[in-house]
Amino acid sequence: MKNMGNLMKQAQQMQAKITTLQKELEGREVEASSGGGMVKVVVNGKQEIQKITIDKECVDPNDVEMLEELVKTAINQAVTDSHEMVNSAMSKVTGGLNIPGLF
Repeated sequence: MKNMGNLMKQAQQMQAKITTLQKELEGREVEASSGGGMVKVVVNGKQEIQKITIDKECVDPNDVEMLEELVKTAINQAVTDSHEMVNSAMSKVTGGLNIPGLF
């Protein structure tokens, strides 16, 4: 019974650390770019887009598809980087355990 009590206490401590880290991650940001920096996207730890910057030089009304592709590429990279940031931070708290539904 003592071991079960210790296990429950450790689980509660881990849960508290995860909750704190999740709030901290909301404030962390990653930036990704495409087109040699012509399009930049900033995403936070909740995978929310915080900012998109588009260089005026890549805005060509005759080539909207290129701009769309640059924006899509930058967003996808920023979201991927944000996921990696979150997973790395969480694995430090969970000791590398992959807990389904946690993230």
